Amino acid sequence: MSERLQPGDTAPAFTLPDADGNEVSLADHKGRKVIVYFYPAALTPGCTKQACDFTDNLDVLAAAGYDVIGVSPDKPEKLAKFREKENLKVTLVGDPSKETLEAYGAFGEKKLYGKVVTGVIRSTVVVDGEGKVEHAFYNVKATGHVAKIIRDLGI
Repeated sequence: MSERLQPGDTAPAFTLPDADGNEVSLADHKGRKVIVYFYPAALTPGCTKQACDFTDNLDVLAAAGYDVIGVSPDKPEKLAKFREKENLKVTLVGDPSKETLEAYGAFGEKKLYGKVVTGVIRSTVVVDGEGKVEHAFYNVKATGHVAKIIRDLGI
């Protein structure tokens, strides 16, 4: 089981392909705060709700100085379908190797319908402009999570 990040930790660096196959790095956002959220799979009901919530609140988050990156184990082709079908504006990147998911503590054992399974743990990590973890939320709910983040960040 991967270690969960704590406030003050250095956020693990990553470079992953986006929905168009272009590389996106955490380092590209230096100087800005970044909300990195981890979700199990594109084109599923909960993940769609969460991605739509982030898209609907992107202007509010951007005005407060936050960029948003969604990470899942999906390949860029599936992310592109997800973006087109749901008209998403958030940056979506794929981590098929699950290395970044593991580095952020967002992959491991979880309960699903009462059974213990290994998979993506729905999580959100807020990274400050210097690359340090400001907040780390694990086992979050797909619905209502974006509103909670906005409240918790005082936006």
